Amino acid sequence: MKFDIEILDTTLRDGAQGEGITFSLRDKLAVTETLDELGVTWIEAGNPGSNPKDLEYFRQAAGLKLKNARLCAFGSTRKKDIKAHDDSQLRSLLDAGTEGIVIFGKSWDLHVNEVLQVLPEENLAMIGETINFLKKEGRFVIYDAEHFFDGWVSNPAYAISTVNAALEAGADTIVLCDTNGGTFPDMITAAALDVLKKYPDSRFGIHAHNDCGLALANSLAAVQAGCTHVQGTLVGFGERCGNTSLAALIPSLELKLGLRCLPQGNLVRIGELTRKTAEIANVIISDDLPYIGAHAFSHKAGMHTDGVLKLNRSFEHVSPETVGNARHLLMSEVGGRAAIAERVKLIEPAVDKDHPVIVSLAEKLKNLEADGWAYEGADASFEILILRELGRYNPLFTIEAYRVLSEHPKGAKIECSNAWVKVLVGDQHEVAAAEGVGPVGALDEALRRALTRFFPGLAKMRLEDYKVRVIDGKDATAARVRVLIESTDGQRSWNTVGVSADIIDASRAALVDSIEYMLIHAQ
Repeated sequence: MKFDIEILDTTLRDGAQGEGITFSLRDKLAVTETLDELGVTWIEAGNPGSNPKDLEYFRQAAGLKLKNARLCAFGSTRKKDIKAHDDSQLRSLLDAGTEGIVIFGKSWDLHVNEVLQVLPEENLAMIGETINFLKKEGRFVIYDAEHFFDGWVSNPAYAISTVNAALEAGADTIVLCDTNGGTFPDMITAAALDVLKKYPDSRFGIHAHNDCGLALANSLAAVQAGCTHVQGTLVGFGERCGNTSLAALIPSLELKLGLRCLPQGNLVRIGELTRKTAEIANVIISDDLPYIGAHAFSHKAGMHTDGVLKLNRSFEHVSPETVGNARHLLMSEVGGRAAIAERVKLIEPAVDKDHPVIVSLAEKLKNLEADGWAYEGADASFEILILRELGRYNPLFTIEAYRVLSEHPKGAKIECSNAWVKVLVGDQHEVAAAEGVGPVGALDEALRRALTRFFPGLAKMRLEDYKVRVIDGKDATAARVRVLIESTDGQRSWNTVGVSADIIDASRAALVDSIEYMLIHAQ
């Protein structure tokens, strides 16, 4: 399938060079299938000459039934002073059996003179002979002109001569690389236009790094200058500060510039598949990531909320549904009644912003936030607050008493915490105790142990995240604290909040809301 822009994802090669990123063989195969599902054109899967794991990956990847993407192996030009057919690294690239091969070579005379330590003519020969050798073997060759933009500034004639050597040898695509990530968009545009003007019939691409926070802007600048091939990593991680995030770039190309990059209908899955890739890589996607981040379509200010509910494009540059995201109206004192009404409508569709319940909730929310409560990151607690205000909240249990004790025996490596709790469910009491490595963990365990006899589904619930924030530090250790808890049942997650001058009591409030929320939705 021919697209306006050809996307090469290098998560498995350049992305794997990011700090803290380690892929197992199974991980690499799973990422490959995920990227293929998204529909990128090329997957740069690694350097078969660098380690045994990549060699085994290419062997197993040959058996994958990919629907959209083609695989390419990555390596460098031949070593200096030897023939291409005698270079073992080039042989390993051919042995990988991929349809495409990405070769990088030097464009900056600084690297030619000081790093490779070869004559400029020898570097040109290394580029040309390598590509010619691979083309004769029937491979599609993508040439990465490493440090091109630095080279173009330093010695434009020589930088362009390296591109010419690659094209004369038969390279199918030339990729201009901002390897150090230090180039600004105006320079990207100037250099790209200079090259494209000299070689108007050739395909050019961009590979940008994010060391100045400009990888996305530089990639867009290159495309607007005429490049039709873009490299990046889906989540954006990679060497140093990372690569262009394709999850942020592709929607801009498709929705803003009208350039097709993916099969029809696949853009709506970009959020889902980016999160899947991040999960495999064991990294957290920034909430502020454009288009797909959790905050990308969040609205807090009352004026913004009112506007977006009347006309979504008044405060949203695209519809969240186009990228598989959703609008999130934050519940806060500055959110206004329109935002509250929109949230309450999920439970009681008949209300509007002037309904007495909404007026009451707005006033209550202001008073609670003045007291330290914050609901913008605690939707589950806010839902329970709504149910109370609507008169639909019937507590499923009551904590009648609880005690938490932490001990630090001399010589012990970790603290030992114990919790005891007495609950009332209907007209029945239950008492339970539990031990944990911390007081909140012990209380959580004891509470769920007491309730599981009545509500067996609680066995699936666990704490996923726990945050504490001092609300006002002027009272030192007597200050009120806000506790945010994220819980999960293995299928979905929800957030609750508690506030108190006692951190255990604040945790108890958040835990109770969390359990109540799960039980309400299990009924």
